[in-house]
Parts: sequence; structure tokens; C-alpha cells
Amino acid sequence: MLDALSGRRLRSAVPITLVNAGKLDAWTARQPEWVGEWLTTNGFAASPGTYCLVPDTTGALARVVVGIDHPAGLWDLSALPAQLPAGHYALDVRLSSDRLELVVLGWALGAYRFARYKRTTEEDESRAVLEWPVKCDRKAVECAALATGLVRDLATTPASDLGPAELAAAAKTVAKKFKAECTVIVGDNLLKQNYPLIHAVGRASERAPRLIDLRWGSSRAPKLSIVGKGVCFDTGGLDLKPSSNMLLMKKDMCGGAHALALAQMIMSARLKVQLRVLIPAVENSVSSDAYRPSDVLMSRAGLTVEVGNTDAEGRLVMADALAELDDGDPDLLIDFSTLTGAQRVACGYDLPSYFTNDERISAALMKASDRVADPMWRLPLFEPYRSQLDSPIADINSTGKVPMGGAILAALFLRAFIDRDRLWIHTDFMGWNTASRPGRPLGGEAQGLRAMFAMLAVRYGK
Repeated sequence: MLDALSGRRLRSAVPITLVNAGKLDAWTARQPEWVGEWLTTNGFAASPGTYCLVPDTTGALARVVVGIDHPAGLWDLSALPAQLPAGHYALDVRLSSDRLELVVLGWALGAYRFARYKRTTEEDESRAVLEWPVKCDRKAVECAALATGLVRDLATTPASDLGPAELAAAAKTVAKKFKAECTVIVGDNLLKQNYPLIHAVGRASERAPRLIDLRWGSSRAPKLSIVGKGVCFDTGGLDLKPSSNMLLMKKDMCGGAHALALAQMIMSARLKVQLRVLIPAVENSVSSDAYRPSDVLMSRAGLTVEVGNTDAEGRLVMADALAELDDGDPDLLIDFSTLTGAQRVACGYDLPSYFTNDERISAALMKASDRVADPMWRLPLFEPYRSQLDSPIADINSTGKVPMGGAILAALFLRAFIDRDRLWIHTDFMGWNTASRPGRPLGGEAQGLRAMFAMLAVRYGK
């Protein structure tokens, strides 16, 4: 992605002009008459998402005019890296630093390719390159682009090449880059160290379950703790998914990818925190050793859990991780998860949701979400639904008694494993683009990641 941006300044760079429909006539009036005629001939009306290549009198490319919404936004340039002729380009527009950051990030995201399994050609390797604008926060763009790319790469990689061990290896790579500590508890050692729910969900797979533990920062700084659901493939267990629902389950570790990517952003920006990230990494498989619906499992928190459905495995592995982090008395506890289909029913594929028990942290997150164009939506921790999780034989049931309100019930289940007064944000999202759009190719996707980091950067000092 970042090789589609350049620090070189070339006089020959082709200018890119951003124009919205309401100002097109005024802009055209300042150009040579033939430019307006050319735009009219090509049917260019500055509609968002459109562009026009404008030649000079010799026929060489002289300018690219791009139609945008007002103000300029994240996706305005994201189609161009793949569509413009190979060459060197420069923005010909005055924007605030925040707007420049968004527009340039959109260009970088538009240059993203997941090419691990495809042969590349000479044509694939030639590309349009954009000059870094002078007032653009280059480090912020690079930080966001690399974190988004990490999520996309991990979530799009098939489970054959990304199991619990490989996810742990990815975490160690990130940790090494920032001189963080990363340890991994594997297999039956999870039982010895009291993570029984993680072990129960992952024990049926030949690829042993594990708990990834990343730590960074000063012991004198506020404690920031993050959990990411790392189910590297989800068959549904004995409550087996139909094949159509299993096709995308390689991306069920996308919460873990988000947690790791957010850690990367935090460490890159050197936020003033004592960071700890836990990623329970498992495969939910079918074998003679698989856990069963109606089993009663012990949790790290000491609560017994009646299994309502083995396809609700994510909340189980997260419960043990949340309980461990809660014991450390963090200033803020965040979790990321592709947890429920009910969330997608409520909010669709593109809008991640979050739950929190604090109005001020919610307001801060929504403000950050709007500022960095990374939408999120709050859903309620509706206490009256908690009774739906009651079990006649255990402390709590994992799924509840009714098929409605599944995202809320999952959030209430997780809350049972932390202090009720803990400052906590729980996220639930799709983590996948179901079709390709400019800057958002089919495959794994970061959702709410930049919003969460922007909120943390304000809270802990960027």
C-alpha cells in the first residue's frame, strides 16, 4: 500500500483536482475554454466517485479531475490507484490536515492487494504513485494503513495457512518490531494455568488451542487491556454450521486481528499506556473430544457455564481472557469480536456495533468515529434481558432461552465475567467486505479500528 505514495517531488507530476458538483462551473470558468468543452464531451459532472482524464494540447495527460462529496472524504481517491495510468501524481487542492490525512489514507487503502496466492504480472506491478502532500501527517497515515492491511491480510488468509500457531507467530512478529513481550500458553497448559473455557473449545482440533499474551509499555502508565476473539476456523462444533455459513469462517479470528492491529497502532504512536493484549486462538472443530451442547464447563472466573450451543464458542474463549484482564484492574478494557449474526441483522455488514457501560467513553468513541470516518453504532446493554441467560443447573447459560436479541445477550454474557463497574467497550462486527468497492476489496476488513485508536490517542496522549 505505502509504495503507492512517494516523498519525491517531481515537476512532471500530474495534478489531481478535487471538485464537487456545486463548484464545477466556477472551477471550469477559470480554466482554458477547451477544458470545459472536454469535460462536457466526456459527460463529467463531478458526481462523487467519478473522474476525468484531461489531456494537454499534445494529447499527453495533463490533469485528473475528480468528483467528490463536500467536504473531501476517505474514499474520494480510493479508486484511482487501480484505475489511473501508471505515473506520478500530486494533489492540487487546499485541504485541512485532517482532510488530507483521510484522502491520502483512502489512496493507500485503494492500493491494497491481497496477492499471496496469485501470480503477479508486470502490469500488476506498475502503478499510479501519489506524492505525499506537504501538510499531511505521514506517520498517522502510515500507521492506519499498515494496521488496516494487517487485519485484511490475517482475516483473508485461509485457515489452512492461519491456524492458532500462525496467529501466535503473527503476534510475535508485531511484538518483536516494538520490543514488546509476547508469550503463548499452549494445549493442556491452558488447564494447568486455569483457562478451561479456551481449552474446552479448542481441544477437538489437532491444532492445539493457545492463549497469546502481548505486553508493552511502562508499569507506571494507565493499564489498557484488550481482548480479541481468535477463532481461526469455526465449524460450529457439534452444532455444525451448514456449508453456506461455514464458507467465511476463516475470518472468525478477525477480532484477534483487530486487537493485534490496534496494539500495533498504540505502540507505533507510543501512547502512554501499560498495554496488555490477550488473544485466545482456537479452532472450533468436530471430533470425539469436542465439547457438547448442554455440557457444564468451569470458567476462569469460577462461574459454571451451561453450553447452549457449540456454535456460540467465541464468547466462551473471550470470557476466560476477559476474566484474566479484569483481575489486573485496568483503566479501560476493550474487546473485539465477530461474535453474533444478530449484530449483522441489526446493523448490516458495514456498520460495527459496540456496547459500553459508560456514557463519557461512548461519547468520546462516537466523536472519534465521526472525525476519522470510521463509523460505529452503539447497541444497548439491556439489563432486563439478563434473565434469559439463567440456567437451572449452572451459574449461566451461554446462549439464552430466546432467538431474539442475540447480540445483546452475548454482550450481557461477557459482562458476567468482569467487574460491573469496569470501564469496558465490547465490539461486535462482520470484519469482511462481501463485495469489492473502491478502497474496500472483497475479503477481510478493519471495522472500528481507526475510531478506537483515535479515541485512545485523545485519552492517553498521541
